[in-house]
Amino acid sequence: MAETTKFPEVQGGGSLLIAWQIKGKRVLVVGGGEVAAGRILNLLNADALVTVICPSAGLNPEVAYRVANGQVTHIDRKFQPSDLSPLPPADPIAMVLVAVDDPAASTAIWQLCKTLSIPANIADVPPECDFYFGSVHRDGPLQIMVSTNGKGPRLASTIRKFIAEALPPDAGRAIEKVGRLRAKLRQVAPAVEDGPKRMGWMTRVSDAYSWEDMCELDEEDMDNLLKWYASGKVPELEVLKGMGSRSGVDVDGLIEGFDGSFGFSVGA
Repeated sequence: MAETTKFPEVQGGGSLLIAWQIKGKRVLVVGGGEVAAGRILNLLNADALVTVICPSAGLNPEVAYRVANGQVTHIDRKFQPSDLSPLPPADPIAMVLVAVDDPAASTAIWQLCKTLSIPANIADVPPECDFYFGSVHRDGPLQIMVSTNGKGPRLASTIRKFIAEALPPDAGRAIEKVGRLRAKLRQVAPAVEDGPKRMGWMTRVSDAYSWEDMCELDEEDMDNLLKWYASGKVPELEVLKGMGSRSGVDVDGLIEGFDGSFGFSVGA
């Protein structure tokens, strides 16, 4: 009988879901129809430098709008193999997305990309994809992607909508506040060795305050909250709001007398 283990079971056949940082990198989109338009928007939302290769006659209204407004670079012709190897000083191509109604041409581009080790996605041809596009919910910094690994894109969209409806309101705004607090904390405790303490304290802050509480934090609240970092404690929101210039409370005495359990200890 196999020995039971406390470790997670391996489930093969999945994709590695990562947040690919494509900001400032060159991406080629071959095609200018509806699918290409969706790909282009995803890339622009990730701050990529997008080049669209497609004859002008093949651009749909959305892609034409992106071209006319200078949001993308447009090459007004069909794809050529040299497009994958730009001459210096141009930056190398980081990614290629193909969305054309020409299976033979799409496969040829895919094979070229493989030869040059450029990650590529050929629309609606899962075997010719290094990665898939999932169904994404976006709320400011919050991004949630649902993937069916190319098996059921429509189902992914349905599941994504279900998840989005279950999220608390203003989730993105609350995450913005957490990100702002983390940035301020790094200024207070910038050393690498402070990492574990920073992470532990931010975890306690996240557990102590609701989404709504996070949304209510302003810059003064964050600055006052950071004064509790050295002690490792986290005050109730009422206590935090009563601190600082708005109340004249003795902050140092307040922190010293706080026992960390959302109540104040009474010393002898």
